[in-house]
Amino acid sequence: METRPKFSSVAAPVEKPLPLWILYPLFFVAVYLSHWPLLRLPYFWDEAGYYIPAALDFFQTGSLIPHSTITNAHPPMPSILLAGWWHISGYVISGTRTFVAMVAAAAMLGIFRIARLLGGTAVACAVTLLTAIYPVWFAQSTLAHADIFAAAFSLWALSFYFERYHPSVERVSAGRLAWVATLFSLAALSKETAIVTPVALAVWELVLLVTEHKEEDSVARWAWVAALLLPIVPLALWYLYHYRQTGFIFGNPEFLRYNATANLSVGRVLASLWHRVSHLTMHMNLYVPILATFAMLFMPWRTDTDAVDAPAVHKPALTAMAVVVAGNAIAFSILGGALLTRYLLPLYPLVLLACVALWRARLRTWPWLAVLTAVGFLVALFVNPPYAFAPEDNLTYRDMVMLHQQAAKVIETRYPYATVLTAWPGVAELEHPELGYVHHPLKIATLENFTLEQIQKAAADPGGYDTAFLFSTKWVPPQGRLNLGGRSEATDKKLYDFHRDVTPAEAAALLHGDIVWQGERSGEWAAVLRFPRSVEAHLRVAPQSRP
Repeated sequence: METRPKFSSVAAPVEKPLPLWILYPLFFVAVYLSHWPLLRLPYFWDEAGYYIPAALDFFQTGSLIPHSTITNAHPPMPSILLAGWWHISGYVISGTRTFVAMVAAAAMLGIFRIARLLGGTAVACAVTLLTAIYPVWFAQSTLAHADIFAAAFSLWALSFYFERYHPSVERVSAGRLAWVATLFSLAALSKETAIVTPVALAVWELVLLVTEHKEEDSVARWAWVAALLLPIVPLALWYLYHYRQTGFIFGNPEFLRYNATANLSVGRVLASLWHRVSHLTMHMNLYVPILATFAMLFMPWRTDTDAVDAPAVHKPALTAMAVVVAGNAIAFSILGGALLTRYLLPLYPLVLLACVALWRARLRTWPWLAVLTAVGFLVALFVNPPYAFAPEDNLTYRDMVMLHQQAAKVIETRYPYATVLTAWPGVAELEHPELGYVHHPLKIATLENFTLEQIQKAAADPGGYDTAFLFSTKWVPPQGRLNLGGRSEATDKKLYDFHRDVTPAEAAALLHGDIVWQGERSGEWAAVLRFPRSVEAHLRVAPQSRP
């Protein structure tokens, strides 16, 4: 029977760590320079649809409730932080992306702190680097979504929570509890769903309180439960304020239906859970470290001299990490109309930490597995997988934004007085110059999407527009290419509003127009259509008045 060496039952040895403030500038410079070509891109999708308009409303009027976009009860912390930065730097898109890069660097520092506490410096370096280049994390590192703010606060809160598993920590301190409560509160005020992590940990602490029956730990456990549940209070106060201001607690009824009440069937929850497990084990080449870790389970523990001094993540810490991952995976299988992977942003470093720590404990040449994983992530950053996915999961979002930029320039330059038929997010891009696509607002005729049904509906009212801006709304493998998600399209259409966009040629034929511009980048496409309308005019001579 295989026995595990002694070093596996303790956390990292006590060492004099490098001060984190020295590392932060290095992390920021790394994020900033690696995202340099992306810093001046106009705002993308939900940035343009909610987060930037909401932040601008607060910046210009001081209102926590947005009025230039539909309020959906998202907490105001991202708006407050962005507005504060704009007050210093001025409102420019590159400045916004620079600030988000600063937040992403702070999140990476929190990842480094967790990994160093639980696995040592070598593991921390590997985990931080792999997280930084994982396509979902890399893409979100300059996008002004609430998720990167919530991830930064959550990871730092977890870094203080996981301090209890370090050998130098012997008892619970009030300061540590205060940090955990405060940082998780800020996370929840950045994105309401961030409350899932502290609540999951609080439930786990209660389970341990009941099952372990250790009187000496009961006071400490109750202290942790209180600290972890405290973030519910500021979140509840925000919802109370939102209700007093708008009459809605969780946003407008359509937002609540799409993100919660319409998702409660057993079939949808189970299907969503399968997607979430896939997102955490396979998506964007994440299967590379997962398969490597699975292989490590069949290898013996290291017994060499270096291994004895090599820290391995303590089992209670691994269990707590599993609770966080499982709690969020289940919660996001119930909440949220769209299965966006950015909702899982704080979980990816925890998954990678568990993988790298096991490599370190079982294989002398474990850095080569980290190199292999890094190669897999870099490939996924530029090469799309053989199934449909959201463009913001890798650099495909850049292709989409650049195509929309080009199309907007064509419309604004050639047809500045046009009425443009388009769908979201093209509506916001052409109506709001502050988003970076046009210099003046254009008139819009709105479609829900570019399905055949919506195009036929537009064809029934040809006088309502004279130009159309069409684009791909998601990345789908081209016809004739491998498509691993093809068999599930019917289910995805029923459960997740998946739809097929008509092609520009099909739209031109149905709407009786001409394609005046079309672009394609790595499977993303956009097109501008023009409809020369003939107008019947009559000259009527006014009757002469008699003297």
